Amino acid sequence: MAVYKEPKTNTWRVIYRYTDWNGERKQSQKRGFQTKREAQSWEREQLNKLGSDLDMTFRSFVAHYEEDRRSRIKDSTWESKEHIIRTKLLPYFGKLKMSSITPQQIVRWQNELINYRDKDGAPYSPVYLKSIQNQISAIFNHAVRYYNLKENPCKKAGSMGKKKNREMAFWTKEEYLQFIDAMMDKPLSFYAFEMLYWCGIREGELLALTPADFDFERQTVTINKSYQRISGRDIITDPKTPKSNRTIKMPEFLCEEMQDYIKQLYRIDKNDRLFEVTKSYLHHEMDRGAKAAGVKRIRIHDLRHSHISLLIEMGYSAVAIADRVGHESINITYNYAHLFPSTQSDMADKLNQFRKDGASDVIKEQGRA
Repeated sequence: MAVYKEPKTNTWRVIYRYTDWNGERKQSQKRGFQTKREAQSWEREQLNKLGSDLDMTFRSFVAHYEEDRRSRIKDSTWESKEHIIRTKLLPYFGKLKMSSITPQQIVRWQNELINYRDKDGAPYSPVYLKSIQNQISAIFNHAVRYYNLKENPCKKAGSMGKKKNREMAFWTKEEYLQFIDAMMDKPLSFYAFEMLYWCGIREGELLALTPADFDFERQTVTINKSYQRISGRDIITDPKTPKSNRTIKMPEFLCEEMQDYIKQLYRIDKNDRLFEVTKSYLHHEMDRGAKAAGVKRIRIHDLRHSHISLLIEMGYSAVAIADRVGHESINITYNYAHLFPSTQSDMADKLNQFRKDGASDVIKEQGRA
């Protein structure tokens, strides 16, 4: 690398050469530095980055992290990560050297976030704090795994926040029927919420549905994509997990409703989106319907919980429910265990009887002896 002063602009320029990932020699440059010291500082930082030297700043390592991870995850996932990195991590750690960040600094940063209050006096939710913690820990774990950082300072500092923020909310069948009755004045809203509740699909899965996804002869809907709005663009992605690719059997009344809805749409193509609205539209309609029906307000995603709780009430197993909603059965068992009928009393009664029967057999044997 070399640093030069440009007489015409009275600024400094850095020219640097490097070998890229497939061994080719490249040259690049950066202009516009106001002082030689700024140019040299930037030059040292580039040398550290090119050599994967963890004497680089946290900000520079984040550039490595993005380059390594961005193409491996969904755009929507990276957007969430990037927001946390930009607003919660870089302002505090951006100028610090990766190799010198200590557990004490992590603790002080955690305390600032824990003690934060907005203009209304509200703190960050425990779930959001946990998400922030997970992101910084992921960056340091990446440095340990691929860039020879000795240890993740977050491990010694400990965690903050918690995974779950509140008890799972859902509507009973009666509450949902009250709500959907209030939605009948807007056909789009009515049919959207019918699909969400009676099929247990995710919001993004609903908004990606097209006429081609329905087979009304077999009474099925195929879930194989998801809708996201990212940076002002409509994006269709794969579903959340491989397990989410599934075909759902629909109740007969819902098939009839969706056929009626599709007929109402003027000249719709088989691959056009059936519900060309935003997630914020659905949230607004949820507010309106809950208020009109006089039922508690739940999140859009809680309609999925409501569907699962209904299936549990109807007596279906965790395996059968998981197959329908695109979950692993262990997740259904773990997250909804409190809704399944308890078998503990029955177990205790049978163990008690088993013990009595065993003792009786022993007495009989002793009598024969």
